[in-house]
Amino acid sequence: MTDVYNKEGLGMQQQQHHYQQHRSEPRAHQVVKAATAATVGGSLLVLSGLILAGTVIALTLATPLLVIFSPVLVPAVITVFLLATGFLTSGGFGVAAATVLTWMYRYMTGEHPTGTDSLDEATHKLGSKARDIRDRAGEHGGRGGHYATGGVHTTGTGVGSYT
Repeated sequence: MTDVYNKEGLGMQQQQHHYQQHRSEPRAHQVVKAATAATVGGSLLVLSGLILAGTVIALTLATPLLVIFSPVLVPAVITVFLLATGFLTSGGFGVAAATVLTWMYRYMTGEHPTGTDSLDEATHKLGSKARDIRDRAGEHGGRGGHYATGGVHTTGTGVGSYT
């Protein structure tokens, strides 16, 4: 069968074929599919209920033990949490540092790591701004310029005027 594709990707004949196949599916097959879905869904629902009941029973039995041992358990849990957080943070910073050092090594040796174009563009922009500032400072530097005096223009008489 040849398919004539439209803009959505599926051919009209292929769409009609799937629709007819679904409609002509035997009723017994549909019943089997529904029964299987209901059985699996019901089984999972019962399993979920059993797990919930087991969790409630375990929590009920464990609560007195937790209350009795809480002066020991709470500081132990806090200590374990802080240790785990410290190790994970340290490891994360170590991996970040190794990544940055590797990137810098590759950049300095002439390789072209990811982000080099952005870095070069930012360096160029900073350099051009620095040249602009230097040029402006050179223009105003000889006259005791506006930037150097904080907005006060000085005159030869020693009296300043605010702008």
